[in-house]
Amino acid sequence: MTRAAPPLTDAATSALAEPTRRVGAGWIASFTTVWLGIWMAQLTPVQLLLPAQIDAQLHPENWVDSVVAFGAISGIAAIATIIAYPLTGALSDRTTSRFGRRRPWIAIGAAVFGLSLIMLGLQTEIWAIGAAWVAASVGFCIMTAALTATISDQVPVNQRGFVSGWMSAPQAVGIIVGLVLVTELVSDASLGYVMLAVILIVLAVPFLFRADQPLAPSERERVTARSIIAGFWISPRKHPDFGWTLLSRVLVSVGNALGTSLLLYFLMFQLNDVNAADDLIVLTLIYMVFVILASLLLGRLSDRLGRRKVFVFVASALQGVAALMLALFPDLTVAMVAAGLLGLGYGCFLSVDQALATQVLPDAASRGKDLGIMNIASAVPQAVAPMIGAAAVVASGSFVLVFLLGAAFSFAGAFAVARVRSVR
Repeated sequence: MTRAAPPLTDAATSALAEPTRRVGAGWIASFTTVWLGIWMAQLTPVQLLLPAQIDAQLHPENWVDSVVAFGAISGIAAIATIIAYPLTGALSDRTTSRFGRRRPWIAIGAAVFGLSLIMLGLQTEIWAIGAAWVAASVGFCIMTAALTATISDQVPVNQRGFVSGWMSAPQAVGIIVGLVLVTELVSDASLGYVMLAVILIVLAVPFLFRADQPLAPSERERVTARSIIAGFWISPRKHPDFGWTLLSRVLVSVGNALGTSLLLYFLMFQLNDVNAADDLIVLTLIYMVFVILASLLLGRLSDRLGRRKVFVFVASALQGVAALMLALFPDLTVAMVAAGLLGLGYGCFLSVDQALATQVLPDAASRGKDLGIMNIASAVPQAVAPMIGAAAVVASGSFVLVFLLGAAFSFAGAFAVARVRSVR
């Protein structure tokens, strides 16, 4: 149920008021910096360190066993993500610290994330590797639930596409920089995890010095287990645009993750690429360039045109086309072209869909929780897709079915977003 901000607080100074003042270059720079650290710490393990660590510990006779183990660990992390995102988002909504609602949780998340990565590098048992990765995933959720809420808290609607682009562009940069650092500067995976943890903490610091409007005690909802659990459900009948946006994000994110999360295994075992690690960096670099260009340029264009849906629709369809290319033409050159299309589509999707999500939220008082639910639609597919992909590999003995499924999910996501009515 949507509720108005309490009358005891001046709307001009309320933490729940819709922002109207544009954020400056300094705010955007520190926001971009913290996301760069987050994406490096999250995606470098997913793309390289974690699957390589699992494979090194298992030494399986059949490579499929390694893919299945990676998928199982990712699936367990997804369950933790489903709980952590809305829960920590809801807690930050109700935080009345003098440091603001979001900053304390960004700091807590960074500490949990960084320490868990360091512990992950020390593990030699599969169960322990899984437990450490689950803890790291929870830290990631705590940080990003609070950070994405700052967009709704502090950024006006006509600037959100551009600012969301600066959340998205570091994802591509973070992947390639992280891969280069851990492959070129360290010879041991455990040191790679330590390096990522240190970078995460250092890059988070500048944003922690940015102002964060405290929540007045009169604006704070009572914290009860029942209210938090009840808040996890947002009726798609009462809020259909939120429901369609959420569904679209789930579908497109699964499609994208199916196209990217098993690339190392695809190069190693489908293409028999003896330079798989190096070629993964090349593919990621191509992907990165197009993600950056699309997220920044198209995010800003959507602000100027005041349109979101058409951008998200085309972006989703482009990812489907890229996945089809990988399925039908398993070749390194084709994979490079597909990486460009995938980056173009996903970069546009990341920035514009994030702006769209902030415009369909049911209640200003629960931005953190509601965006936490929306973030599940991005994070869980990244964890679940390897498990789906592993099942597809087991069933078919190749990666063709993986990419066909990726295309199907992406195209379905395009049609889901077309059902949104309140945002152009």
